[in-house]
Amino acid sequence: MADVTSTPTLRPEVDASDVEAAAERLTDLLHPTMLFESSRLSTKFGASVVLKREDQQPVRSYKIRGASNLIAQLDDDARAAGVVCASAGNHAQGVAYACSRLGVKATIFLPRTTPRQKRERVRVLGGPWVETVVEGDTYDVAATAAGEFAATTGATLVPAFDDVRTIAGQGTVALEAFAQCEAQYGKVPDVVVVPVGGGGLLAGITAWVRERHPSTRIVGVEPVGAPSLQAALAEGRPVAVPVTDPFVDGATVGLLGAHTYPIIAAGGVPCFSVPEGQICTEMLDLYQSDGIIAEPAGALAPAALPGVDFAGGELVLAILSGGNNDVSRYAEVVERSLVFEGRKHYFIVEFPQEPGQLRRFLDGVLGPDDDITLFEYTKRSNRETGPALVGLELGDPSSLPDLLARIDASPARVERVDPDSPLFRMVL
Repeated sequence: MADVTSTPTLRPEVDASDVEAAAERLTDLLHPTMLFESSRLSTKFGASVVLKREDQQPVRSYKIRGASNLIAQLDDDARAAGVVCASAGNHAQGVAYACSRLGVKATIFLPRTTPRQKRERVRVLGGPWVETVVEGDTYDVAATAAGEFAATTGATLVPAFDDVRTIAGQGTVALEAFAQCEAQYGKVPDVVVVPVGGGGLLAGITAWVRERHPSTRIVGVEPVGAPSLQAALAEGRPVAVPVTDPFVDGATVGLLGAHTYPIIAAGGVPCFSVPEGQICTEMLDLYQSDGIIAEPAGALAPAALPGVDFAGGELVLAILSGGNNDVSRYAEVVERSLVFEGRKHYFIVEFPQEPGQLRRFLDGVLGPDDDITLFEYTKRSNRETGPALVGLELGDPSSLPDLLARIDASPARVERVDPDSPLFRMVL
């Protein structure tokens, strides 16, 4: 279900003055986040690539901007009635922070897929001002529950993206970043790459940039598992899409916002998808090369840079939208990255139940830089052969054809596990 607003008279769009008013409103609540020039990405793409470090917000996400802008505008009666929201985690933290600073009670609905780290942060940031309710397996289910709560209690709904006040607050990311670029580089960005979930950040940036700096190109990017903006642009209106992979939880929304879509569409913003494995590879590069901890949605924009057309020497701004990553997820991040890069492969091997068969298989199949990373085998006493699930990591992804040729030549019966099969998803 789409985000809905409790105020039906709101304007259906946001302009640059709304974003600028939001920036003034947030001056006493938030401090500017830094720009980080990535030498790794700049060298790789032949451009000056700068990251807007929204992971440095008090809640480690840009979501604090929209939530704070909306709640700061409530009158006394609305504050007394409290607020309610639905969130996969980052918006919840923004609401929690704003409510604790402004003294407003909040009820926050979280889907069950919200990482534990984000749940704990909501409780810490909100303290006694916030009550959390876990509802449903997706954001859309939690949003439905939050809308029903608002209708029955009179609490003000604080949408994660689909409210003009939220959109205007998110748009302050661009206003702030462009001023920093002018101060540091003497120019505004030539290209802005923006992650997309429900469209609030992209709509706010588009509203301000199209009016104040129309020559700047804007590009939206979303995960393959939830292409809601691309579906909306294709149909001419927001349409529900199935969420096929919830891994990028901060940008996994099945229906683009009714308020965000017209702004993005009017701005002529193109959008494309990035595979989850590619996002994982960028998360690891950000950590290992740049010392930045990014959540999957936070790494979405820099991960998309290979798909963006660059002219030489352009100033490219990528919004690093958040850093709320649960450390327990890194094993999956590494696994998805290895699979995406073609280094990790799985096979079902029927071994003859005789001594030495595993050694002979591995001696005949593995290359000098390959490694066995998984071996699960159960001996069957009444059978001549026994199946094993074998995971192999290649030293060089380009050596896969040679590996497969050696497997075909081996006496064992071997079946490669397709990445789209349910068995593969069990391994991940």
